[in-house]
Amino acid sequence: MIHKEGRISVLLTFFVFAVIAAAVLLAFGVNWITLVLSAVLLGLFCFVAYFFRDPHRGVISSSSDEILASADGEVVIVKQTEENEFLHSKCIQVSVFMSIWSVHVNYYPSGGRILYSKHHQGNYLVAWHPKSSEKNERTSVGIRLDCGKNMLVRQIAGYVARRIVCYAKEGEIVAPGQQMGFIKFGSRVDFFLPIGSEILVKEGDKVRACQTVIAKV
Repeated sequence: MIHKEGRISVLLTFFVFAVIAAAVLLAFGVNWITLVLSAVLLGLFCFVAYFFRDPHRGVISSSSDEILASADGEVVIVKQTEENEFLHSKCIQVSVFMSIWSVHVNYYPSGGRILYSKHHQGNYLVAWHPKSSEKNERTSVGIRLDCGKNMLVRQIAGYVARRIVCYAKEGEIVAPGQQMGFIKFGSRVDFFLPIGSEILVKEGDKVRACQTVIAKV
C-alpha cells in the first residue's frame, strides 16, 4: 500500500517516466538501447513506489512505561545529553537513522498527550551528523506519557530529505503505534528520555518501528 504522503509523487513519477519512455520508443524504435532505458525507468519507478510503502504494523506492547521504536533503522547514538527545548533537563538521547531503504513512516513510541509540537527550519547536514539534531530542519514533539513522565521525539531531515510531515497537535491524545508523520528520504528520529530510563538498545542495533522496545522509562 502506498502512503498518502507519497501518492502524488508516485503518480507524477509514473506519468513522467511513461511519457519519456513513449517518446524515446517513438523516436528511435524498439532496440536494445531503448529497451534498457525503459527497464531503468521502470526500476526507478518501482523504487519510488517502494519508498512510499505503508505496511501494516501491529504494536507488540502496550505497557505505559515501554518506549517503542518510532522508525525502522539503525541506532546511531545512545548518550546522556541536555535537552533545552521541551524537557529543559539532562536526559538520555537515543537516535535511529533511516536509510533510503527503510520504511519512512514514523509512529508514536508510547501512549500519552501531546504537550508540545513545533517545526524548525534549518540546514541539511547528513542525518548521522552529531549536530543534525540541533542544526537541521526538524520537528519536535513533546509527550506526557501515560506513565506520567515526559519525553521528546524529534524528526530530523537529512542531506537528501527535504520534507518532514508531522501530524502532532498539542492537546491530542495518542496511542502507541499511531502514525506520527513521514520523512521523505534518508533521515533520523531522536528520542530524549528521562534520566534513569533503562535503555534496551545499543549503537549499531537494527530496530523496527512498533516492534522493538528501545527503553523503559
